[in-house]
Amino acid sequence: MGDSNLGFFHSWIFEFAKLCSQVTVICLQEGSHDLSANVSVKSLGKERGTSKLSQILHFMFYILHLRHEYDAVFVHMNPEYVILGGLFWRLLGKKIALWYTHKHVDLKLKIAEKFANIIFTASSESFRLKSKKVVVTGHGVDTEFFSPGPKHFRGHRIVTAGRITPAKHIKEMIEAVGPDLIVAGVPITPTDYIYAKELESKANFIGSVSYMPDFYRSADLFLNLSTTGSIDKSVLEALACGTPVLTTNEAFKQVPQIYTELTNLSQAIKDNLDKPQPSLREWVIREHSLKRLIPRIIHELS
Repeated sequence: MGDSNLGFFHSWIFEFAKLCSQVTVICLQEGSHDLSANVSVKSLGKERGTSKLSQILHFMFYILHLRHEYDAVFVHMNPEYVILGGLFWRLLGKKIALWYTHKHVDLKLKIAEKFANIIFTASSESFRLKSKKVVVTGHGVDTEFFSPGPKHFRGHRIVTAGRITPAKHIKEMIEAVGPDLIVAGVPITPTDYIYAKELESKANFIGSVSYMPDFYRSADLFLNLSTTGSIDKSVLEALACGTPVLTTNEAFKQVPQIYTELTNLSQAIKDNLDKPQPSLREWVIREHSLKRLIPRIIHELS
């Protein structure tokens, strides 16, 4: 629940459990959770310091030992699990779905595409490998949790949130905004930590935020300069909270109210603070709500 990178998936599991008789979650590392009685969580043991080999053996044990307890498989953002289990799942007659939202295409993804029956992605830009198996669904944002509410801070607060990594172009945000930029999030990889260290004195880095809706609501403008090429979930969360957004992410070109070129960023920020954009919450609910996504996935897997 508290993971700043993957904590959102707790609400996905909750929605799956509403519509399925049994949900078994196999995770690399188990953290705190509060799930319904029909959800079973199996960890591969990273939180206990298990080796890669041990994690693989645990994974193979679970998918074979529990084979009579599931009808279909949903793999989130990890093609390697499809590669490891794909042959067995195919032989067992299990339908395999992969969720993948990133422009990066490598050999792992190409192999996983062969095993998968369906590949779900948030937008056409979010999956760059040509395949007839792709189903574009929109993202899954919990729009009841991420919703408008009272602002706990006043004044121009320009914020961003997400993993602290070069692909998020936080350095460029600081150049456009200055030291008043508020950055929520943490680095993950060694490269991320080096990047964060270089920038930590140049803006207001606040680390993980325990309750993100209040963070989004407090802002006059949310910035996103991600170059992942996929629809960034933090943009949708901010919009669902009624917060104006500016992004240079090409995946949002079809939403001109929030999209700007990087070369025009400073002027676009000024324009938005002078005249805030209308709310796009209803668009997020219509195109990217969790309550729309999970039934769609289950329908495709049935």
